[in-house]
Amino acid sequence: METYQGWSGDARQARELQRQLAQRVRLQDDFAVVRTIAGLDVGFEQGGAVTLAAAVLLRADTLQVLGQSLARVPTCMSYVPGLLSFRELPALLEALKGLPQVPDLILCDGQGIAHPRRLGIAAHLGVVTNLPSIGVAKSILLGEHAELAPQRGAHVPLLHGAEQIGWVLRSKDRVRPLIVSPGHRVSMASAMAWVLACGRGYRLPEPTRLADRLASRRGALPAASASAVGGADLFS
Repeated sequence: METYQGWSGDARQARELQRQLAQRVRLQDDFAVVRTIAGLDVGFEQGGAVTLAAAVLLRADTLQVLGQSLARVPTCMSYVPGLLSFRELPALLEALKGLPQVPDLILCDGQGIAHPRRLGIAAHLGVVTNLPSIGVAKSILLGEHAELAPQRGAHVPLLHGAEQIGWVLRSKDRVRPLIVSPGHRVSMASAMAWVLACGRGYRLPEPTRLADRLASRRGALPAASASAVGGADLFS
């Protein structure tokens, strides 16, 4: 599988590839029992020259950590608005491969379809790996929404014109809301339900909160279960 289908590094070509890949996004629930969830986040080192991706694998029922992985790769392109997935994807794929097993569901720090060409990092990653994925972003990239109540669980649709592209979700009382959008093989309703189900009293859901902690090197994660063995074979 070619991550970028022969992408040459040209920004115009990247936008066209996004449009093509977005046609492969499926917004229906297409998964059986979710036993494991991975949280993913990305940071940069050495002034942006190195991309650092963190992946954390958790049990879906207890959110117990089963494994974690860090990957560092040379940054393949400078930041271009709307093309962040091309910059982050190589490191994220390496981090995913370092997990003890392939996750049943991915929560990714970033946008799903709440993107100008409907292919944020969670959607791009989902299509490339063919894994169910959800985008959990800290801010709006585009779209408008109605006023949101201050209580945890309050949510309103995020709209781009007449199209719903995600949710604005209050994940904790009186904190800034999250932008939740399906990435691939997950419905609009399930995307929000899973993010809420993964909450543990913080603004971020536990999978991406732990991935953010790992990516930013803010201390060790809880010990992984000894039952997590093997390695992820994403493309078997």
